[in-house]
Amino acid sequence: MSRKKKPLPLLEQIEITDVAAEGKALARVDGMVIFVPYVVPGDVVDLQLTRKKHSYAEAEAVKIYKYSEKRCKPFCKHYGVCGGCKWEILPYEEQLTYKQQQVTDVLTRIGKVELPDISPILGSKHIKQYRNKLEFGFSNKKWLTKEQISSGETFDNMNAVGFHIPGAFDKILDIDECWLMEDINNRLRNGIRQYAFDNALTFFDLRKQEGLLRNMMIRTSATGEMMLVVQFCLKDADDQPKAMALMEWIHVNFPEVSSLLWVDNQKCNDTIGDLDIQIYAGHDYIYETMEDLRFKVGPKSFYQTNTEQAYELYKVARNFAGLTGKELVYDLYTGTGTIANFVAHQARQVIGIEYVPEAIEDAKVNAALNKLDNTLFFAGDMKDVLNDDFIEQYGRPDVIITDPPRAGMHADVVNVILNAAPERIVYVSCNPATQARDLQLLDEKYKLVKVQPVDMFPHTQHVENVVLLTRK
Repeated sequence: MSRKKKPLPLLEQIEITDVAAEGKALARVDGMVIFVPYVVPGDVVDLQLTRKKHSYAEAEAVKIYKYSEKRCKPFCKHYGVCGGCKWEILPYEEQLTYKQQQVTDVLTRIGKVELPDISPILGSKHIKQYRNKLEFGFSNKKWLTKEQISSGETFDNMNAVGFHIPGAFDKILDIDECWLMEDINNRLRNGIRQYAFDNALTFFDLRKQEGLLRNMMIRTSATGEMMLVVQFCLKDADDQPKAMALMEWIHVNFPEVSSLLWVDNQKCNDTIGDLDIQIYAGHDYIYETMEDLRFKVGPKSFYQTNTEQAYELYKVARNFAGLTGKELVYDLYTGTGTIANFVAHQARQVIGIEYVPEAIEDAKVNAALNKLDNTLFFAGDMKDVLNDDFIEQYGRPDVIITDPPRAGMHADVVNVILNAAPERIVYVSCNPATQARDLQLLDEKYKLVKVQPVDMFPHTQHVENVVLLTRK
């Protein structure tokens, strides 16, 4: 005999008191912490619990009695459904306050190291249309909002192009407008969708792994150039002509696209790193600029998605490095060499190390493009490359700059840095929590002397943080 689960309770007129991780806010009831999305501190709401553990719970706000004075009106029509820009109902200055607090909290709670004064966070000059890259998926399973479902409307066309819904891997929210990139993203996406409807093109079915239109990626740059990569799934004999007819339509109607590319992807995921990219028109790259440097950005290249704020981030890193022109700099997790090339003019030599071979090839191209003859780049696992033999051959670094992925640095890499014993370490992080963990390991030999948070992604919970450590 099956036992039904006891329904979770409804908590009435609860005040939201703080901001939490993952873009959620929180309330406290009888000693229990409750995480709630799409509300702000000061809101008074009814909470329907959706998940309950021993020490915390998750809930949805099902009724709002009082709106917080801190709350502002969201500017995007898709707010609360697409899953992005969760902090859009917080004024930007409030967002910065909470991000500053987030950095302070994790460095104190996780790092447990002596902290200097933390500099005020550097906010983003633009809080709309700040991204240089967006991706949209195509699906024949459109996500229907609660309002659409309750309207009684019949939906004959379930094709959609937009963002994946969190927690529903095969569903796409049909996007009419997105404020993360300049308006070309809307004109391109909506135009291609209408062309597909008019010409009966099929949208991808993730479960069946079929359907012509699969994904589209847009890249823009400060030079005014633009890249569009369209992913097709070319399984049927007549798919290729249909795909090329669409590419020609884009070429004619969007002449501002200077790099028009396509790829046939019949894999079980949307990644294109291992696929051949085809040029329909223009080049297979665009250029990005920063100060007097130019960077060649291809469809597979990594480049910071907020160009203006990346410049501010790199200026902080360069300033913290304290370069005089005499230093040997090691740039760990160098990626396509952006930071390495950015600081090269102020250093004697910069050596970049990265585990992705293709990224290292990009780094070499960009160094040559900028006529930098004092950079060297190596591909391989950090702990394997940066050993005693390497240091003996290329020299002991005066400064190490490290910019690891969200997971932070492997303990072996921390040991490699401690062994290399540079005078200064500049640690650039997109996840202050894992940065704080690594700082605790580095505390054995290094003192934390500067901390500078930087906001790269307005309306999200994400925050970058740059720290300077000096040898004790």
